[in-house]
Amino acid sequence: MSTKLTRNFSIIAHIDHGKTTLSDRLLEFTQTISEREQQDQLLDAMDLERERGITIKSHPVTMSYKAKDGQTYQLNLLDTPGHVDFSYEVSRSLAACEGALLIVDAAQGVEAQTMANLHLANEQELTIIPVINKIDLPSADLPKVHKQLEDIICIPADEAIPASAKNGIGIEDILEAVVERIPPPVEDDDKLLRASVFDSVYDTFRGVVSYVRVISGNMKRGTRIKLFHTPKTYEIKEVGVFTPGMTKRDELVAGDVGYVIANMKSADEVKIGDTITDTTHPCPEPLPGFKEIQPMVFSGIYPVDSSDFEALKLAMGKLQINDAAFTWQSESSVALGFGFRCGFLGLLHMEIIQERLRREFNMDIISTYPSVIYEVTKTNGEEIIIDNPCLLPESQEVQEIREPLVRLFIMIPSDYIGEMMKLVMEKRGDMENTETIDETRVMLTCTVPLSEILIDFNDKLKSMTRGYGSMDYEHAGYKPGKLVKMDILIASEPVDAFSSIVHIDKAAPYGRHLCKKLKEVIPQQLFVVAIQAAIGGKIIARESITAMRKNVTAKCYGGDISRKRKLLEKQKKGKAKMKAIGKVNIPQDAFIRVLKND
Repeated sequence: MSTKLTRNFSIIAHIDHGKTTLSDRLLEFTQTISEREQQDQLLDAMDLERERGITIKSHPVTMSYKAKDGQTYQLNLLDTPGHVDFSYEVSRSLAACEGALLIVDAAQGVEAQTMANLHLANEQELTIIPVINKIDLPSADLPKVHKQLEDIICIPADEAIPASAKNGIGIEDILEAVVERIPPPVEDDDKLLRASVFDSVYDTFRGVVSYVRVISGNMKRGTRIKLFHTPKTYEIKEVGVFTPGMTKRDELVAGDVGYVIANMKSADEVKIGDTITDTTHPCPEPLPGFKEIQPMVFSGIYPVDSSDFEALKLAMGKLQINDAAFTWQSESSVALGFGFRCGFLGLLHMEIIQERLRREFNMDIISTYPSVIYEVTKTNGEEIIIDNPCLLPESQEVQEIREPLVRLFIMIPSDYIGEMMKLVMEKRGDMENTETIDETRVMLTCTVPLSEILIDFNDKLKSMTRGYGSMDYEHAGYKPGKLVKMDILIASEPVDAFSSIVHIDKAAPYGRHLCKKLKEVIPQQLFVVAIQAAIGGKIIARESITAMRKNVTAKCYGGDISRKRKLLEKQKKGKAKMKAIGKVNIPQDAFIRVLKND
């Protein structure tokens, strides 16, 4: 089809504003899917996405639409995630588009992630079409949302399309706006093959399947291609588009979004953001790639059964093809054996990766407490980067530890501003700015250490504001802090799986919490076992597991009391000897229970 009749667009919004439901209605209206195939969340292919009601991966789909001008257009849609952890998916999808539908909930209005995704789209200089969704709700407030569009986003309210994805209201208006307002793709004059890889998946039978946007030239079966980051050449075996399943085509031309299957057999042969070109007439330089994503949260992932190590390694390689932001490398732990140090964008990203390893690859895994990257200056002037607390040098060798900061943008109803400020202070945050959005909501800007928002910050924000608060964050550099390494000692032996880097003011409460948790899960021994939290040589918290007592006097039936005393003294000496030389074997399920609870 001519590039003049092609439109590439994305759907962006805050989480749960109705992106996936709208994409379902667009597929139905354009009759891309039959009535028999219709189901809710059609583009959410994973069970995880359906269960949680969130989009994790962007999903391309090609639709044909006969517009009011009589022309039939090819519309390439990329549905995108809304959660802050998956903003890299959004940026990759937007790089393959010329326009975007910005969905705003008619009841909730403009949220923090709406703003973040809009900034991503503006960076790519895309045409924005605002859509006010859920206008059928009793709590919908159109005048208020129109005012927010003009005041916060600076988009004229009359450009917004009122719609209800659930009831199919305004769907035709949206499609007409896509055809009229979004410009067609522009092909380079030299017609050389340039295709940008924006995603890829691994198929057991067909190898690597690359999702591409063709910028110029064309691709068809038999074409010899190469990628810029690898010296290998490949022959295309199949090309096609998503409708929404993979549909084979004779060729992909400029402006098309589809898939390419070449003879790529291993996980590391394709890099997301790379450029595909023809080997005979290659383009002189690669297309501008996507920005390199840096992991912000690290955690160790270990197989529960050590014999699964190689299978876990293979599973991680396949997952990394599908998820460019996930990084991993081998490591070993005294307590947990051989495993991997993995990097994630956030806690939800970490949770999703672990769940996919369990479901898609049947892996039985355990993960260590999440940590962040610290910059350390040693006393000899050497600079090192630490992502694992076990690698932190001794305190006498450390001159300064710097922790990563994030700038939080928190949008909340103004009634909760006092409680929110208190929570930020608890998390060692600094308030930078308070901005009134409208008569009911404010936007707080604050700087908080990343380690403080890892676990429960978003949950507390939601419960505190009864679900009306939302947040977005960006990396804000590093700052020196009073940070120490806290070890957990069990019978005077340090256990590396429980080591952590904490702020000195919060070390004692966290140490007490961990010691209590371990006391519940470690079985009793024949001697008293001390569980201690220590900073260097200083013990800051302690719990004791009482000894099991064998009744050694049970065989004495009366007689002189000295016989019983002799047996009890012998038992006492035995327990003292055992305490001196005895080892505590911590069962695997104790690690699993403590680390999962934390």
